[in-house]
Amino acid sequence: ELGVKYLATRTVGVDHIDVAHAHELGLRVCNTGYPPEGVAEFAVMLMLIVLRRYKPSLWRQQVNDYSLGGLEGRELGRLTVGIVGTGRIGQQVARILGGFGSKVLGYDPYPSDVARAAGIEYVPLEELYRRSDVVTLHVPLTEENRGMIDAEAIGQMKNGVIIINTGRGQLIRTSDLIEGLKEKKIGAAGLDVYEEEADYFYQDTSDRIMDDDMLARLLSFNNVILTSHQGFFTREALDNIARTTLENIQAFSRGECLNEVKYK
Repeated sequence: ELGVKYLATRTVGVDHIDVAHAHELGLRVCNTGYPPEGVAEFAVMLMLIVLRRYKPSLWRQQVNDYSLGGLEGRELGRLTVGIVGTGRIGQQVARILGGFGSKVLGYDPYPSDVARAAGIEYVPLEELYRRSDVVTLHVPLTEENRGMIDAEAIGQMKNGVIIINTGRGQLIRTSDLIEGLKEKKIGAAGLDVYEEEADYFYQDTSDRIMDDDMLARLLSFNNVILTSHQGFFTREALDNIARTTLENIQAFSRGECLNEVKYK
């Protein structure tokens, strides 16, 4: 009613926008992007942190305990890593893992030769779960994959599997993740996102009592690393986000629509 015709979001994900309704109103929607290296490096960092049991080591250092008992780790290069989602970020994860010597499996509804060239062997999702020592998620959130890591999926995985999520928190059913951790089916988890993160992430809540029982439970595990959706947060990515957003808006003023989000 105000004459707005164009909606530009400074995010890659658009799950916070009702794209279908925007199109009904005649609004065109565009998103942004950033180089995949930052998130990919962060995902591999989470793998290394949980594999080398850094969290309990850090806890011990606070009380000057430098003993090694219980801190035995595993070597990433000797493990099989399953990448769910082989877009630009998933491909970059594969390239990094190639440097370690890891075996890399991949699942994507749309396989690509570029991903194969990055060292990814495509397999069905069930086979990826069954064979992978580490499962890392790099897919956008859709209604089809919401809660894809649930009790059934976890049950198909190796005992002691490590789950990494730098995608969207709602890809994982947190209650089932917690049960998997309690039952020792899941060996560790590295999470940069959380199913109900909106009430906590990007805020200083240090003066509040935490009333999210599942978040509190996750934080209590010594084999769970939880960061505040910061995988993208690099100087290079922020520069690219700002530039791309402004270029999108300038293009629209010329009658073009770059990086347009289409409703499927």
